[in-house]
Amino acid sequence: MTAQPLDLSTADAAPALAHDWWRGAVLYQIYPRSFADSNDDGVGDLKGITEHLDHVASLGVDGVWLSPFFTSPMKDFGYDVSDYCDVDPIFGDLADFDALIARAHALGLKVVIDQVFSHTSDEHPWFIDSRASRNGEHADWYVWADAKPDGSPPSNWQSVFGGPAWTWDARRGQYYMHNFLASQPQLNVRNPAVQDALIAAARFWLDKGVDGFRLDAINFAIHDPSLRDNPPIADGKKRTRPFDFQDKIYNQSHPDIIGFLNRVRALTDSYEGRFTVAEVGGDHADREMKEFTAGNDRLHSAYGFLYLYADTLKSELIGLGDSMWPDQQGEGWPSWTFSNHDAPRAVSRWAQGRDEKAFSEMALLLLISLRGNVFVYQGEELGLPQAQVPFERLVDPEAIANWPLTLGRDGARTPIPWVASAPNAGFSTVEPWLPVDPRHLPLAVDAQEADPTSVLHVARRIIALRHAHPALRTGGLELVEGPQDLLVFHRFERVDGGERLLCVFNLSHAPIGWSPPAGARRLEAINWTEADGQTLAPLAGLLFAV
Repeated sequence: MTAQPLDLSTADAAPALAHDWWRGAVLYQIYPRSFADSNDDGVGDLKGITEHLDHVASLGVDGVWLSPFFTSPMKDFGYDVSDYCDVDPIFGDLADFDALIARAHALGLKVVIDQVFSHTSDEHPWFIDSRASRNGEHADWYVWADAKPDGSPPSNWQSVFGGPAWTWDARRGQYYMHNFLASQPQLNVRNPAVQDALIAAARFWLDKGVDGFRLDAINFAIHDPSLRDNPPIADGKKRTRPFDFQDKIYNQSHPDIIGFLNRVRALTDSYEGRFTVAEVGGDHADREMKEFTAGNDRLHSAYGFLYLYADTLKSELIGLGDSMWPDQQGEGWPSWTFSNHDAPRAVSRWAQGRDEKAFSEMALLLLISLRGNVFVYQGEELGLPQAQVPFERLVDPEAIANWPLTLGRDGARTPIPWVASAPNAGFSTVEPWLPVDPRHLPLAVDAQEADPTSVLHVARRIIALRHAHPALRTGGLELVEGPQDLLVFHRFERVDGGERLLCVFNLSHAPIGWSPPAGARRLEAINWTEADGQTLAPLAGLLFAV
């Protein structure tokens, strides 16, 4: 049966702690392949990250989230793990990771790492053994099923990257399941032995000092054991992937996932101050995020793709996000991001011909003003637009398969520009794995450091607001009705006499007349000056104490 909506009114209330470091935190996402290359092989690495952590710390963020750096054949660039407890040589070794942790902690930065628990690489020793025999030690560690009488796959399930979610394996004479690439076989996470192995891998990294985990695609971890066909979605929308034609109620989001999350939470709770956040995509993400985080024995937080794949930024979108997390008793804590390694950069999706610098600054203030945790993707502090990657340089399997109907992920993964005048923008002395977009050169870190009006300086000022104002970090949010495309909401502390802030954003393409309430004290103004008076220019953002 499918998961049922959770009655949050009966869930245990979260403990009333004065402050957990992660609650309301700002975390900076680092995509290791593209952050900094220390050994000049064209690919970023752990030493490169360590050498540039001063830049991250200067932003005022609370910590970093590292995308996968584990041993992998890199067919999905690290999200196809072949050893959960080692570093891929392209990124360095375990000593390099230890040095990164030490440097980050010395700078006051927490370190959160990805854990990919729903699938492995087909080169993982577990899968090699599993496909060799139906009777071996790991025979039931992956999802295997017999063909239908006509030889077709066991169900109609589709993979995210195109084609059936099943591949025939002649060695076992069965199909194996994969929600992503055929080289990413699905783990049988229902199997207690598999759970034990994943928990042991997580413990390995906790013992090394990591401060938390992001659980990648965790709603794919356990499926319907009866392998029932997914029903179609008949809404008439245009789609580019077979995966999107189905209502995916049987190949993911099974209620048994909760039991595994209980085990993950029990593990992290046995270490002081650890944090867990789920990545939850799909048509039922709003329900699943709450289910995965309710009470005291599941994950701390979750985020979905509400903003990541939205074509436009409208006030209704912010309202939808707020309604997904109504701030009820027993509810988990939301996390938000406008950009990441899986989605085109927000400035390129949302600016729509408007000034990209102005948009980047306004969007950063809006992101920082939302209730919940905030993930800032590398390059957002520079206002980087989506890079243009020619077809012959594409490496993302999804982008190649769907060219030219989707932007793909490569354009959000190009190297960070460190030095405007250096070869490859100072990322590497050799041609990097993805090209540097020439439009990124004027936005390089060194150029922006020299310009006090740059997005980088504004980003530091905006992020500092989170530390200065408890209402922004942990307070409530209350939307205020206003003219269309004028987004207005309050952030407020829940204690008597606590601060109350007013957040105002003109998301439109035209000026809007608006006046602050009497006695309001302006704390921040983006794309607005005193000369504008009672008119908010497009992309203006204001923050007041009221």
